[in-house]
Amino acid sequence: MESPAPAETERLAGIIAFVQAAERLKDTLRSGVTSKGRAESTAEHSWRLCLLALLFERELAGRDLLRLLKLCIVHDLGEAISGDVPAIHQAGDDGRAERERADLETLCAPLPDDLRAEMLALWDEYNAALTPEAVLAKGFDKLETMLQHVIGRNAPDFDYAFNLDYGVAQTSRDPLLSRLRALVDAETRRRVDGG
Repeated sequence: MESPAPAETERLAGIIAFVQAAERLKDTLRSGVTSKGRAESTAEHSWRLCLLALLFERELAGRDLLRLLKLCIVHDLGEAISGDVPAIHQAGDDGRAERERADLETLCAPLPDDLRAEMLALWDEYNAALTPEAVLAKGFDKLETMLQHVIGRNAPDFDYAFNLDYGVAQTSRDPLLSRLRALVDAETRRRVDGG
């Protein structure tokens, strides 16, 4: 059996180094809490976001499911460096997108050039939300966060009504997202009313 070429070994080592660095997402905590009251991680959010997208494959006819899943996986990778900004603290002009992209560039540094370029292009596509898949990824991202708010064992003073205004722009750009939003809003209203 031949030894792998040095370039191949370097490529594989770069991928492994990236995956090891991305493991930080398991310890990157978000403001959302689980149904048992534990802070959720960005990795857990991303996993459930992918699950959500996967389950609507039938309703996504004509959309590229693999591309959608890639966008969902990549969308928060930069948070492995600087962490998550809670939804209640986000503002359109807070420089968060630029920081997240710069952090993603740092995280992707060990990757081979082709994979680094692909990861950054996927993040850029997600951020711009100009493709049908990116629109869906952004909308599902907001819906997943809202669903976590509704199911989480939150502090007694948690503002469930926050959900009702959160992510409206992202969840109104596709009929499926709008229908799902109506269901999540109904569940949110039940929580607001103490149900």
